[in-house]
Amino acid sequence: MSSKGHKAEEPWQGFHGPNLGVAIELYEEYSKNPEAVEEDLRELFEVWGPPPSENESKPSATPDVSAASPNMVRNFVNAVKLADMIRRKGHLVSDINPIFKKSEYPQILELSHYNLTEDFLKQVPVDMICEHAPAHVKNGLDAINYLKDVYTKTTAFEFNHVHDMEEREWLIKMVESGMYVPNLTKQQRLNLLNRLTHVEGFEKFVHRTFVGAKRFSIEGLDMLVPMLDEAVREVVHEGTQNVLIGMAHRGRLNVLAHTLSKPYKMIFSEFLYSPSKDLDPAGVSAGINGWTGDVKYHLGADRQIREENTAEATVSLANNPSHLEFVSPIVEGYARAAQEVRTSKGFPEQSVTKAYSVLIHGDAAFPGQGIVTETLNLSRLSGYQTGGSLHIIANNNIGFTTETYDSRSTTYASDPAKGFEIPIVHVNADDPEACLAAIHLAVQYRKRFKKDFLIDLIGYRRFGHNEMDEPAVTQPATYTLIRKHPTVRAIYADQLSEKSVIDKSYGDQLDKETQDYLQSQYDDVIANKSNQPKEMSPPDYVVNGLPRVKTSVPFDTLKEINDDLLAWPETFNANVKLEKILKRRLQSFEESAKVDWALAETLAFATILHDGTPIRLTGQDSERGTFAHRHLVLHDRETNEVHTPLQTFEKANASFAVYNSPLSEQAVVGFEYGYNVQAPETLVLWEAQFGDFANGAQVMFDQWISAGRAKWGQKSGLVVLLPHGYEGQGPEHSSGRVERFLVLAAENNWTIANCTSAAQYFHILRRQAKILEKDSVRPLIIMTPKSLLRNQVVASAHAEFTEGEFKPVFEQEGLGQQPEQVERLILCSGKVAIDLADRVEKNNDQNWDWLHIARVEELYPFPKKPIRELLSRFKNVKEIVWVQEEPKNMGAWPYIESRIREITPEGTSVSYIGRTHRSSPAEGDPVAHKKEQERIVTESLTRKQ
Repeated sequence: MSSKGHKAEEPWQGFHGPNLGVAIELYEEYSKNPEAVEEDLRELFEVWGPPPSENESKPSATPDVSAASPNMVRNFVNAVKLADMIRRKGHLVSDINPIFKKSEYPQILELSHYNLTEDFLKQVPVDMICEHAPAHVKNGLDAINYLKDVYTKTTAFEFNHVHDMEEREWLIKMVESGMYVPNLTKQQRLNLLNRLTHVEGFEKFVHRTFVGAKRFSIEGLDMLVPMLDEAVREVVHEGTQNVLIGMAHRGRLNVLAHTLSKPYKMIFSEFLYSPSKDLDPAGVSAGINGWTGDVKYHLGADRQIREENTAEATVSLANNPSHLEFVSPIVEGYARAAQEVRTSKGFPEQSVTKAYSVLIHGDAAFPGQGIVTETLNLSRLSGYQTGGSLHIIANNNIGFTTETYDSRSTTYASDPAKGFEIPIVHVNADDPEACLAAIHLAVQYRKRFKKDFLIDLIGYRRFGHNEMDEPAVTQPATYTLIRKHPTVRAIYADQLSEKSVIDKSYGDQLDKETQDYLQSQYDDVIANKSNQPKEMSPPDYVVNGLPRVKTSVPFDTLKEINDDLLAWPETFNANVKLEKILKRRLQSFEESAKVDWALAETLAFATILHDGTPIRLTGQDSERGTFAHRHLVLHDRETNEVHTPLQTFEKANASFAVYNSPLSEQAVVGFEYGYNVQAPETLVLWEAQFGDFANGAQVMFDQWISAGRAKWGQKSGLVVLLPHGYEGQGPEHSSGRVERFLVLAAENNWTIANCTSAAQYFHILRRQAKILEKDSVRPLIIMTPKSLLRNQVVASAHAEFTEGEFKPVFEQEGLGQQPEQVERLILCSGKVAIDLADRVEKNNDQNWDWLHIARVEELYPFPKKPIRELLSRFKNVKEIVWVQEEPKNMGAWPYIESRIREITPEGTSVSYIGRTHRSSPAEGDPVAHKKEQERIVTESLTRKQ
């Protein structure tokens, strides 16, 4: 920068904020060697004068500006440092806790700490301290005091971890100019007081009327509801069509009653265990929709709204069980699906303004549960970003009975968000207007930068974790203060009264009117209480199972699609080895050729797209495939550009999206489930790197995917691909843990399959795609192969695609030709069936008339009818043997034994061949594995004497 034209009386001109620090460093270098700095800077430093000696006295209280001594320059730098410290550390001394006012860091903002005086600060230009200060700020002292007001009152800010300079400067400008603070009218203030009265009044009424009932009250964080109201109003005004909210229990009933407009009558009827559909008004979908139901503080709801001069929008609160934060990625999946259009080929078109996700966290759970960090990590990834979510920590400074010092290792509950450069605002829940201002800043930031924003709403919990707890048992001192503390409604009413916005009696009158109205609603429920028990059985369309659909595809169509997928752009240069492998697929439709697993999957996807069904596939290596078999996304060997044939081929009538996911199971599975629920017309698939990696998403399977339909009426057609099979790779790379999914199987809640042919896989995928929007749809869990992916034994002839369908029970060819001679019927599932078939094939000179083998390809629902028909053909069977490679306490045997016995003819034995009971799924030694596998196959194929 040039210093020419500077005046001696303004040595700081041209240097602002941190630039002064650079100037002083250069000046010190100049004092040692003037030639070391540029000429224009030498001219400036000559004006500043010689450097001070070690014993030079400090500047007087009234500095001589014209002298511009180095000590004065240092004090200018100190003034800038103080301003910067206020911005960075003001939150440590701020008034953001309604109950505890003390500060542990008072000295960090004291003038003496920076060798500054008020008189000196009065001579510092405002722009040097606060570029965006309002007009009433006249000098440096005013500017410092103004910054203290901005950064240390009831709102505190943490932006220093935001690395992008444009974002950080925008945030500072919004905060320091006051542009983020809405100027509320008298009517808006009255509306806010009215809302707080209803929020508090609802809790008081329920507390008094349903003594001891759990409700996880919002009291102490009442402002959460008006904040949600404001967020919804602002984003809908900007054109958002879906506002999607996820939260745990605390305050949920209040949010349902007010933000979602769930009728008081419906909530009261749930407390009385007499829910009635007649209480559900038009425009609100709420209450128990599944057949087994859920507790009231787990339920979600949808509300249709129309703001003035805007299109209709939907506000949704997601159902959420007791697993707290796990709803977060599910809501993000809802939002992504709501933002995308999937009706044309290529990647789905995304518009982030169409949907806005709001995630409400607990203060103990936010740093305490890893699912939070997993979800935050999704926020900027191309396959998962939603254009910025609003995170609100409903911070009552306690987790159940655990103090903050036992529940986190950080200063704030919000600190994990810093690692993702998410702006953080801490706000005192007892300052209603500051809370609304925080929402306005969050919405504007998202609009500008399309990124996440976090509000740490700091309040307290008026009662125990639930209303049956006595919190004073574990926090006696805290609850002595809380019980003396007025509610935010009372505080705000007093403030408005002092400002002559309302009469002193107005707040009490509002409160009385609210209680009277709630009592009238309750009285209506009591007068019409239903004593009819709720039907607990699934509906017929679930009981009756999946409809039969046509999944075969004509030969010419398959061949033409295959040719199209291999017609790459002339300018595209694939990996040389890979190109040769993929081009061999052109030969797959020659006479007598077969279609392998990978091609069958690609053809299934292509025909599904041709039928107009969108597809989304994710997993840690899904583009290529963990076992280098899929190669849906090709990389140019010279330019590294990508080509995805399924996105460009002409016959596609819907979008195709495939993403390599982050190294996460829990959040990604939740996200895909949420996406699928929100976009039921889309075939959504998640693939584990190895099958047992699904362990990392167990909560999602337990609480949502397996049970969401029964609890909440929430339909899903999610497909889960779990590589499974014992090949000597050790405990963690062998088993997809099919037993865990079978334990959860009931009421036709999902389909569990273990396919052993390419055509079977082709048909089950196409069947799933065709039932997606039917009432009978359910998730599909498939144990997929690893080593078998390239085994020609699982490849299928053309006729199996053009004429066939998925078969729940798949008989081995070449056996059972003499039904009356069959004595042993082996039932099995998965790779072990191929091991058996291979042994039989290699010993085809033996007499196998005594044996038949059938593969149970659909484990759940148990294919009772096909197996009975099979048994009716083999009337002389003496024994039915279930063969599996998994340990006896794992795999399908614990589930399937009783079902086989139920349909076994009298006099026929049922037995098991496989590994013994184990605590670990598989051997770690490949030699031991091979020996055990050999024993299982040999024993299975040895005839009893």
